[in-house]
Amino acid sequence: MAKSFYHFLMKYRHPEPKDEISLFANHAYQDHSFPKTNTNYHQLSSYLELNGTYLTSMRVFDEAWELYLIHEG
Repeated sequence: MAKSFYHFLMKYRHPEPKDEISLFANHAYQDHSFPKTNTNYHQLSSYLELNGTYLTSMRVFDEAWELYLIHEG
């Protein structure tokens, strides 16, 4: 069974983020309402569009999602 998107994203957490995905991971970690068990693109995208004020662009989520599909898909 594949990891949830959140658990996959956590491998990109870094104390000094070097890219947008690491910054996204750090913010998602601090977002206590983030849907941690979800694996559905549309539900996660909707959540982030409404609550992901920490994302500079939804493009960052899309890039992270593509990595998720490659590694966990």
